[in-house]
Amino acid sequence: MDRIAIVGGGISGLSLAYFILSKDPTADIVVFESEKRLGGKIWTDKAEGYLCEGGVNGFLDNRPKTLDLSTMIKLTPLRSNDASRKRFIFSDRKLQRLPESPPSFLMSGLLSLPGRLRVMAEPFIKGDARDEETLAAFARRRLGREAYEKLIDPMASGIYAGNPETLSLRSCFPKVYDLEKKYGGLIRGMIRLQKARKKAGSGEKVGAGPGGVLTSYYQGMAEMVDALKTALGDRVRTGFKAAALDRTGRGYTLHFSDGSGFEAGTVVLAAPAYAASEILKPIDTRLSRVISGIPYPSLSVVCFGYRKEKVKMSLDGFGFLVPSREKRQILGTLWDSSIFPNRAPEGHVLLRTMVGGARASVLARESDPKLIASVRSEVADIMGIKADPDFIRIYRHEMAIPQYTVGHLDRMTEIDALLSKYNNLHVSGNAYRGIGVNDCIENSWKLAEKIVEGTV
Repeated sequence: MDRIAIVGGGISGLSLAYFILSKDPTADIVVFESEKRLGGKIWTDKAEGYLCEGGVNGFLDNRPKTLDLSTMIKLTPLRSNDASRKRFIFSDRKLQRLPESPPSFLMSGLLSLPGRLRVMAEPFIKGDARDEETLAAFARRRLGREAYEKLIDPMASGIYAGNPETLSLRSCFPKVYDLEKKYGGLIRGMIRLQKARKKAGSGEKVGAGPGGVLTSYYQGMAEMVDALKTALGDRVRTGFKAAALDRTGRGYTLHFSDGSGFEAGTVVLAAPAYAASEILKPIDTRLSRVISGIPYPSLSVVCFGYRKEKVKMSLDGFGFLVPSREKRQILGTLWDSSIFPNRAPEGHVLLRTMVGGARASVLARESDPKLIASVRSEVADIMGIKADPDFIRIYRHEMAIPQYTVGHLDRMTEIDALLSKYNNLHVSGNAYRGIGVNDCIENSWKLAEKIVEGTV
């Protein structure tokens, strides 16, 4: 097998290198990361007894490849606490629990009676299943405006930090798209699937959401990054920023910002799309331009730690999201010390607030004092915490989560077609076929198989 160069030391690049080596221990692989820190959007920080996740805070346990990888690198996954099943929406100036079952939905005050009746009428809405539709248009069409504004809008913010008026339903939530496409509606499709699984003897619950239980590790998500780093050893090189790519005979030459170069027969760009676009410019301007069209909003994560006696309200839950209709300065706040153990010192709590996203990137780029003041004001008004935090940390992502906007599927088709002209050149990462840790690891597994088998 030819030498393999992987650009990007996030979870996609690291897991890809590990999977290739697990299939072929003789493989000659080098992973290049531009930063000194590995992990990309996995960013665990330990300070003053707190464990803060500056980026990804976990993965859902409903996809096997991440759990398989955990076993392979000898990690013990940690499921979130039962209390974290309780999730809240800040709506009409109060925190309201998100219904978890049909009976609780009927009794919930989150939606008005007309809003609840409109959702219950969803099975009678004629199926449409357009090839491309925004998440907002789909939700209004099938569930009504109120359900869209109070339920779907904050969900999009919580997962993508995105704007549902531009996000592609089919690209972001293919399972939801398939329910309407195959069964004519969401409720009808879930009932049909539940009956089929009962008949097959499966007790698995069916829902339109991603499902699964949020899972991490006792020392945070960095455990996975650290274990992969240890397994890969000196195959990982940090502080190497790839600047350009050239074709060299049957292979490629990577050029780095320090003037050095590296020749390889196979190159995988597992860096963010905006970085991959710059690297590809010398070899294919059209491919570079198409990839550069994937947008990234800014997002800041603000962690506040408090002594427990300063927080009067119950933190028995996951936290809350804020619909855009509320015109707030934050996307939501997670009660991290209620979700996983070991996130705050004894007698303290840790809150993690997201600011910015596709609708308000400018807020994420505010100065530290302004950002802290905004979050303090919102936490005081929403949660009643008037006291100063005992601990503050800010984690900034100028280019945060890639947005799968309408047209993303066409973009991916074009990217695949343009890449097919080049032997052993690939792009990977959360900008293309799934933003979550599970998606990245599953896609790395598939790509590793193809590279080792020589089928790409």
